[in-house]
Amino acid sequence: MKTLADVFREALKEKGISSIGTLSKRFRKSKNKLQDIAIEIVHGKGAIFRVPEKTAVAWDLNGNRVDGSYYAYAPLCMMEKFEPVLTPEELREKLPDWPYFIIDLYHWDKHTQKEKGKICLQVNQSYGLLRDYFTGSELAVTWANEEFREMFHGPLDRITTYEGPTSEFLKEKGINEVVLLDPWADEVLSEKDFDVKAFIIGGIVDTGGNKKKTTPKIGEELEKEGIRVRRRRIVLRGDVVGVPDRINRILGIILKMMVEGESMDEAVYEMQEPLHARWRLRKELPKHAKRYMVDGKTYRVVEKELFDEYSKWLKIRWEDFVKVLRELDLVALERKRIHHLNKISNARIINGKLHRVILLKRAAMLCYNC
Repeated sequence: MKTLADVFREALKEKGISSIGTLSKRFRKSKNKLQDIAIEIVHGKGAIFRVPEKTAVAWDLNGNRVDGSYYAYAPLCMMEKFEPVLTPEELREKLPDWPYFIIDLYHWDKHTQKEKGKICLQVNQSYGLLRDYFTGSELAVTWANEEFREMFHGPLDRITTYEGPTSEFLKEKGINEVVLLDPWADEVLSEKDFDVKAFIIGGIVDTGGNKKKTTPKIGEELEKEGIRVRRRRIVLRGDVVGVPDRINRILGIILKMMVEGESMDEAVYEMQEPLHARWRLRKELPKHAKRYMVDGKTYRVVEKELFDEYSKWLKIRWEDFVKVLRELDLVALERKRIHHLNKISNARIINGKLHRVILLKRAAMLCYNC
């Protein structure tokens, strides 16, 4: 899928422009100069002009520094001074029909003030993600009441807000089918789902309390209004545990899959935080635990090398690995030491579970560390 920078680049090439500069120091530290300049043009803040003298700073259409250009970004107030070659209207006409990414705030009042603040922050961060790919106005917030507008400290004028229900917003836009990101869904999101014109990615915290499993209800309400709903979940190696639950990070996963062509596992890993990774590690490590009994006391042991294996697809640090070991009361030993313990122990079934029993005189050999 094309980004705004791609569209901007094509528009410049059509006009025979191979490099652009700026008349100020703005954008010099930008990581994606074409994208950031295009954003300002789309929002009517400036345009590309032909200037009489080469600019001091310029970049080619790949964002690489070049020695000046006769074409530069400048505010629209320069319209009378310089010749415009690419105006906001021209660039807007070339924009693709990108999908909407909807945050439904119908259950806003079920949240505490602290939770409402977190939602506002995640909405703002979602805008930041979308402006890195598209224009930012693809972010739609439905049921956007006055309290949300007062608490939201982001650019309200650059996102799409709608006071009414999501179903009405969709009908006004001529959209009759959506993807609902639902951790309780049966089917997994795939590239086949990227043909819809709207994704509903959040708006509630539905993992507990009176909001648990509220997301499916959003889909039910939409279906009552005649909207087709594809319920999809995001997984990491087949499991939702370890997948970020914040709105902006879910959006980031979708964008990395949709725009950058990454696999779901790759996208989840990039958007993970150690907190999410520890959730999954708590589920994974017990699968590898072996029981050793020494002088009547049982130790559950895992291989220390598991850290290297899990860190390939979980964003964990060594301190996260140790933290989970302690929480689960597990002992980590090097693989070669575990092999040695197996040699000096006897296998027994105790209370229906396999234990490796080590004789008391050999107990000193059980040296463990976390």
